[in-house]
Amino acid sequence: MDQISFDKPLHVHFIGIGGISMSGLAEILLDRGFTVSGSDRESSALTEHLQKLGARIRYPQSAENIEKGIELVVYTAAIHPDNPELVAAKKAGLPIISRAGLLGEIMRNYRNAINISGTHGKTTTTSMIAEILLEADWDPTVTVGGMMRDIGGNIRVGQSENFIAEACEYTNSFLSFYPTIEVVLNVEADHLDFFKDLEDIRHSFRRFTEKLPENGLLVINRDIPHYEYFTEGLRCRVLTYGHDRDADYTANFISYDHYAHPSYTLFERGKELGPISLGVTGEHNIYNSLSAIAVGRALGIELETIRRALHRFQGTDRRFQKKGEVCGFTIIDDYAHHPQEIAATIEAAKKYPHRKLWVAFQPHTYSRTAALMDDFAGALSQADEIVLADIYAAREKNTVGVSSEDLRRHMLEQNTNVYYIPDFQRIEDFLMERLQPGDLLITMGAGDIYRVGDALLKRGGAKSESC
Repeated sequence: MDQISFDKPLHVHFIGIGGISMSGLAEILLDRGFTVSGSDRESSALTEHLQKLGARIRYPQSAENIEKGIELVVYTAAIHPDNPELVAAKKAGLPIISRAGLLGEIMRNYRNAINISGTHGKTTTTSMIAEILLEADWDPTVTVGGMMRDIGGNIRVGQSENFIAEACEYTNSFLSFYPTIEVVLNVEADHLDFFKDLEDIRHSFRRFTEKLPENGLLVINRDIPHYEYFTEGLRCRVLTYGHDRDADYTANFISYDHYAHPSYTLFERGKELGPISLGVTGEHNIYNSLSAIAVGRALGIELETIRRALHRFQGTDRRFQKKGEVCGFTIIDDYAHHPQEIAATIEAAKKYPHRKLWVAFQPHTYSRTAALMDDFAGALSQADEIVLADIYAAREKNTVGVSSEDLRRHMLEQNTNVYYIPDFQRIEDFLMERLQPGDLLITMGAGDIYRVGDALLKRGGAKSESC
């Protein structure tokens, strides 16, 4: 297939157009004059929005939807090989590309294609960088893996030469991309249902950094063990950040306000540049912000603009998101589903006002839970009280025979205040009975554990019943 060019719009058909990422890519192509058709199992707010923009969408998926005039077919990893539209497209000899492949082709049309990678922190850092470019009036196109409040969703279609996107390592998706600027936040063991081990993951990230052109830029966390592995021999410019005093960007004189929002003094190559105050919580976000500052400075954006953007940025949905207060206790929701993310979130919560810290955690995927069992136990045990829900299967079947009860047993050596309650309704009843005024509850995980917090807030509306 020839390179997708905004100068030569095609008719592109999306199998599963209602997905959050697929719908965003379809919206970009519609804005650039492409003919867009697609299909999904049923109508949704995302598909209705695309139809208003001019997309032709049919329900459900059917071989008849592969009509004459289609020039390219896009599919996601969720589409099985026997999908009728995928089978029909192959039979018709049409060019077929994955969602990641299309995203890579789209970014080739931008002068600045900024990719944010790492085992965790991608959504927040992508949003920080987007906030900086928005504050600078650079009109970026943004695709992010969460709901960014200042753009009202996960996609923003700009008219400039600036493109910002998350770059996920799972199934080596980011190796289909064409970045000019990369951020590598961290490289840790995860997605072990796909990667063999940590060394396999590191090799994948090394291949990703090798994709940068000679005039490109790599911003990398110097705290990554043996970070030089990812930079050695690269022809592009490299900037570092982190705790190491030899990093290009460092933070000193760190302090926190009453709600765990950090402030620090920024140093650039050892030179003090003044204070930075963040609108998001936790030490981990100090280092996310340093990577965003490095990108902004490399692009030539004034420091005062960067400072305003970072102070204004209030985070994305499901990233230490305050959902409300009920019966005197506070409910926060967080997407953390990797031990390092959990540890960072709990550390941030300890600086937040509370009497006792509760975590209602839903493990995400059997393979991750089994592979990182000890790490999960250590991270979660730092909370005062922990409630474990059943494992959220996502794409997997339980071939490893692991359960949340196994995790509970691992945790008992470090924290005896841990409970395994498989049913959401029972979790809600248990929490409503135990939580006291002044307590802080975090619903945590990448599945649907957030529903527990939502239900508690609804129940709290009827104070006579619940308080």
